[in-house]
Amino acid sequence: MAIRSTMDYDKDGTCFERKSSVMEIDGHTALVGLIAHPAGHSQSPAMHNLAFEADHINARFLAFDVEPARLNTAIDTIRAFKMLGASISMPFKQAVIPLLDELDPAAKMIGAVNTVVNHDGHLTGYTTDGIGFVNALKDEGVALKGQTMTLAGVGGAGTPIAIQAALAGLKTLNIFNINDAAVVNAKRIVTEINEQTDCHATFTLLDHQDQFQDAIAQSDLYVDATGLGMGKLVDQALVTDPTWFHPNMTVFDTVYAPSETKLMRVAKQANVAHILNGQGMLLNQGAAAFKLWTGQAMPVEQVREHLFKED
Repeated sequence: MAIRSTMDYDKDGTCFERKSSVMEIDGHTALVGLIAHPAGHSQSPAMHNLAFEADHINARFLAFDVEPARLNTAIDTIRAFKMLGASISMPFKQAVIPLLDELDPAAKMIGAVNTVVNHDGHLTGYTTDGIGFVNALKDEGVALKGQTMTLAGVGGAGTPIAIQAALAGLKTLNIFNINDAAVVNAKRIVTEINEQTDCHATFTLLDHQDQFQDAIAQSDLYVDATGLGMGKLVDQALVTDPTWFHPNMTVFDTVYAPSETKLMRVAKQANVAHILNGQGMLLNQGAAAFKLWTGQAMPVEQVREHLFKED
């Protein structure tokens, strides 16, 4: 942390020196980056740069909107620029895996990566999304143990959410997804959960809307990890009828920008007890990633106060 001095004048014209605490960029400033497409909506730069400053760490976090065809180049840049690492977001959480040197055991089980750490050119992939989801619910007093949850979307965020929720004691998990490449992953997740945890998991295509509606009606939690409600899809949601929800449940949308999505507005119409966006998940997964990059704890409450003060 450097102290920058500037000259100012008081009301009677007397010159005085005004000092302010700022983080200055110099020849030793380390870099961390978000690799995503799109990336402009991300709050990760604000979150991590606040934490770097609060912890007096000489580093900066930038967002990089990477075209899918350039992902290889972006990952090579982590090594070339000697970056501390990177955050990985949609649509690269699975595509990045073959480009890394090693996977953390949890990331290997989940089959997705949201954090890359650079150890002298050796890139290791981790996943912190699942822990971020569970801790976000804990912060709001929402329990998972013994509960029934319906999850829509099993891409880069949905996969760790499913596995971590099962490990946290979830009783029943109903997974739904469109008929795309993620179906193979969804079936793998169901098998792993049923074999390695006490949770009973099932998978159904979203084409079966009656089953989707019935599953939500019988659930304590509905989690949307599809990405609908953000960017160009801001006006879209899988559930548009408030009668699908009931008051004694939690609706969790992993989207964090905008802070209120169409799904959340539908849940409000149903008087749902707990309606959460992805901000808590973002903060908690970010804290875990921050520790991996720096070895220091993120000042979570300080970051929360500044990052989400208008919400």
